[in-house]
Amino acid sequence: MRLTRLLLLPIFAVLALAAAPAALAATASPKASLPTAISSGGAGLGAPATPVSTIAHPMIQGDAAKIIHGVAYAPSFAPPAVQRAIWAGNQIRHKPYIYGGGHGTWNDAGYDCSGSVSYVLHAAGLLKQSMDSGEFMSWDSRGLGQWVTVYTNPGHAFIEIAGIRFDTSAEGDPNPPPGSGPRWRPLLADTQGFVERHPSSL
Repeated sequence: MRLTRLLLLPIFAVLALAAAPAALAATASPKASLPTAISSGGAGLGAPATPVSTIAHPMIQGDAAKIIHGVAYAPSFAPPAVQRAIWAGNQIRHKPYIYGGGHGTWNDAGYDCSGSVSYVLHAAGLLKQSMDSGEFMSWDSRGLGQWVTVYTNPGHAFIEIAGIRFDTSAEGDPNPPPGSGPRWRPLLADTQGFVERHPSSL
């Protein structure tokens, strides 16, 4: 009899241990469940993929663009149209200033202020035909955009995209890159005298 009890005791212990997790799960609240890799900050299944930055499509993590050695890096969280506009600006950032440039053809030898603004908006799918600075004063929606804002008056236009500025004027640029055409620059502190317009979707 004693031998039977000794043999059965380990079996009962094993069964009790096997049943314990099920009993615990039945009484535990959802909050007490084990964290998954995603909720704990890990890169588990279902985590968003980190976008790949290339020479043609430079990208930086986050929601703000950055200028590195004259090249604009598009933010990974920005809508595709915003990213395309930034990459288009990179394509013409070495072009010279030419009055009327960018208005007769998209791929021009040089660009003026509104021609360069038109170029990046066209690349983003936001503009079908180039516009001059006066025409931009009534373009799309009034005020500041979330991602894109065109600043314009009868004599000049420039565009801000995701926190950086694309402009033929070096005004307010502490380290202006060489050349006279469109270049990436820091935001202007004072935009008085300009009308603010933006694409309604951005």
